[in-house]
Amino acid sequence: MTAFNDEAVTGDALRRVLGVSRRSFLSTCTAATAAVIAPPVFGAAPALAQGASEAAGSGKGRSALVPPDKRGIILYTVRDAVARDPLASDLPSGFREVFRQLSRFGYRQVEFAGFGQHANAPGGADLGTVQGAKLLRSWLDEYGLRAQGSHGFIPASWPLTASDLDTFKRYLEIANILGMKHMGTGADPTGTPYRADWDVVAQKWNTLGAIARREGIKLYTHNHDSAYDFLLDGGPLDAQGRPTRSSGIRKLEYFLKVTDRKNVYLELDVFWAHVAQYKFHTYTAHDGTQREKVFDPAALVVRNTERFPLFHAKDGVVNPQSGLGYDMVPFGTGDIDYRKFFTRVGAKNYHNPMVEQDNAPSTTVAGQSLDFARIGYDNLAALRACD
Repeated sequence: MTAFNDEAVTGDALRRVLGVSRRSFLSTCTAATAAVIAPPVFGAAPALAQGASEAAGSGKGRSALVPPDKRGIILYTVRDAVARDPLASDLPSGFREVFRQLSRFGYRQVEFAGFGQHANAPGGADLGTVQGAKLLRSWLDEYGLRAQGSHGFIPASWPLTASDLDTFKRYLEIANILGMKHMGTGADPTGTPYRADWDVVAQKWNTLGAIARREGIKLYTHNHDSAYDFLLDGGPLDAQGRPTRSSGIRKLEYFLKVTDRKNVYLELDVFWAHVAQYKFHTYTAHDGTQREKVFDPAALVVRNTERFPLFHAKDGVVNPQSGLGYDMVPFGTGDIDYRKFFTRVGAKNYHNPMVEQDNAPSTTVAGQSLDFARIGYDNLAALRACD
């Protein structure tokens, strides 16, 4: 098998390695209706829509894969606009004006990534208070938006300190004022590869999840590629007595297994899950043999549908030279086949996709992040089920 990290691997070679031909790469509707355990999710990007209204009406009667009320965006994508000084720019600045613009694009949901904005914006710099949350909620209601989630506070302590517990409960109170059903974090539950550490952190998340559930909130963790690397859970021990080999289960797969499905949830970042597919495809088994196991993000969701209430809908263009396998681009303009992904995972009235682009803000192009947010909405709305 050709190595994924070989700089000589081209985009076409990468697709061959993953078992996806150019024909299937460019035409995916038939493949999307195949069995759940299908080739990894690559394919042609959806056609760019000409605008939200045209996108919403396209598809010749085929149903939208993402219903209008489920089309969301994480505010990290437009963080430069939220932080912009309204006294120094005519562009949308601060939460209220950004909400208005996102609503005009057609978005109906937002996910918070903090509650800070420019001090000159209405409400001041810090809206991460009870009163600030009430103000944010009034603006959300004004523009027909719903707060669906937030990258909030997860205590570092375990066992929990009284201070951390109080802060956690304050964030839950804010989430409820904002009308959220979910609260989470942008970090992995733990950064280590060892099963014993994941067992400990599972106890912590089960406890926090139970507290959140009592307040009507689903607690979730959002993860990048490393959380989908293989768990070290057996084989010879190293000098510190830690395992050096794997059974082939991935760290987050194990986390799903050992946490309470009623209290602990995940947010799949589809881009970073595909980076994991590219990077983590072989492991050393307990017996020392090298084994191949290509990650299938959609299949993980299908096996655990109710554990994934949120997605980050983030796109990338195949680039094996990048070290990640992809270069991040505006949603709907890359090579990740979202028509196939959303068709396979189903449950479209349960999942909440949030458009995200980490590199949308620009220091040289004013308003770029909002322009990319508009492109992302149009392409999300344009996704239609296969005939």
